[in-house]
Amino acid sequence: MTSLDGPSGNIALLIDADNASAAHFDPVMTVLAELGTVNIRRAYGNWSKATLKTWAALSIAQAIEPQQQFDLTKGKNATDMKMTIDAMDLMASGRVSGFGLMSSDSDFTPLVTRIRQQGIPVYGFGRMNSPEGFRRACTRFIDVVALAAAEEPIVSKAPAPARAPKADETKAAPAKAAPPASAPAPAPAPVVKKAVDAEVIKLLIDAYDSVKRDERGFVRLGSVGQLAGNRSSFDVRNYGYKRLSDLVQAIPNFITESREGGQVWIKRVN
Repeated sequence: MTSLDGPSGNIALLIDADNASAAHFDPVMTVLAELGTVNIRRAYGNWSKATLKTWAALSIAQAIEPQQQFDLTKGKNATDMKMTIDAMDLMASGRVSGFGLMSSDSDFTPLVTRIRQQGIPVYGFGRMNSPEGFRRACTRFIDVVALAAAEEPIVSKAPAPARAPKADETKAAPAKAAPPASAPAPAPAPVVKKAVDAEVIKLLIDAYDSVKRDERGFVRLGSVGQLAGNRSSFDVRNYGYKRLSDLVQAIPNFITESREGGQVWIKRVN
């Protein structure tokens, strides 16, 4: 889908620590690493709150700059104002080629819109129950819950290496009762693939219809993805997939074909 100007882009990740979970930081960094180098990492909040202890510990380990903002008035979020001002300063500096925003707060919608007007992509990381206006304003909006589930590591314990018996252990020894068999470790939960909604299917069909087809009716998936990305903020990770080709293969409206150079071509069948 849409990308920055190559992997050398300078990315600024701004975190609304009052509105985002530290447990989602690593998956977010994995996504942003595909777009460039996250040289700027700032987390905003009132660090005197006990609820930010996890973020405080993570800020040391991950070189995140804590941005302190006291709650000056009850019911007013000065943190959002501070985060918005910093984003505008970074945009004006010309040093940033892309933004990542960890928040589900729709108050950032005008900020996202303004940054994108400057031609700078904004990747939102929040929950799917975030207001639709905020999700659509982002270049890409990625569901952090689905993202974390897709990157859940599968841990397997390697068997301990066999140890050669000592000389005195080779002698016959009285039989011992066999220890009770331990229960097998539970298998990791599979990544749940969500059904692709009708709106996304229509988006892909419209993009397919707009691209020039070859003599067999196939088009390059990259061209379809680029057109769809210009019209929508959806991301394949929200449906449990890592690549657009995987998502398209799960849709009965298309068939796929791999060609020379690893390019994926698709054809609409219904």
